[in-house]
Amino acid sequence: MHYDIRKSYQYCWVVDPLDGTKEFIKRNGEFTVMIGLVQGTTPVLGVVHVPVSGKTYYAVKGKGAYVQDADGNIKPIQCKEFSMTDSGLTIVGSASHSGGQAMKDFIDLFDSPKFSSLGSSLKLLLVAEGEADVYPRLAPTMEWDTAAADIIVREAGGVVLQAGKVTGKGELLEDWRDVLVKETPLEYNKEDLLNPCFVVFGKRKQGQ
Repeated sequence: MHYDIRKSYQYCWVVDPLDGTKEFIKRNGEFTVMIGLVQGTTPVLGVVHVPVSGKTYYAVKGKGAYVQDADGNIKPIQCKEFSMTDSGLTIVGSASHSGGQAMKDFIDLFDSPKFSSLGSSLKLLLVAEGEADVYPRLAPTMEWDTAAADIIVREAGGVVLQAGKVTGKGELLEDWRDVLVKETPLEYNKEDLLNPCFVVFGKRKQGQ
């Protein structure tokens, strides 16, 4: 829909019926169904379903984040608290996009980090559940790739911060260091639906 029409929307749905297309084709199970609701430019509701495991993650602004397993059991989820100087933090990255030199430079900021790769929005959910500490995405994504999981991370105590503009082909237009320090959350229902680069942090200790 043209931006001139949707820019005046108070609320809009941001939906990705198959997040992780490459993973779906590979049949590795790392794909999700994502439904997000945005108020203005901020996600306020998110549901992410993982068909292979049967898990459903969800959150509403101000109400916390939760996961329901295949048997219907529900439990709250929380990001793990950590310090940026901690040794051995878990950094999760894309299984399909390496991020190149920028990613290597980012990882070098940490002391002996553990690194794992995963497909689709599952990476954001790992941070929300406390299974990973940081997820840097220094490559292009679209708003529907993140909106639903974004609010889940926020309600679990984490943040999803902008890290510089990027083209659809992956060319970085800004230095992630200069943008990340501003601590600006991702925004939605923009004129350009391409996300900037971003970094997902779990619950950083106060002052970090």
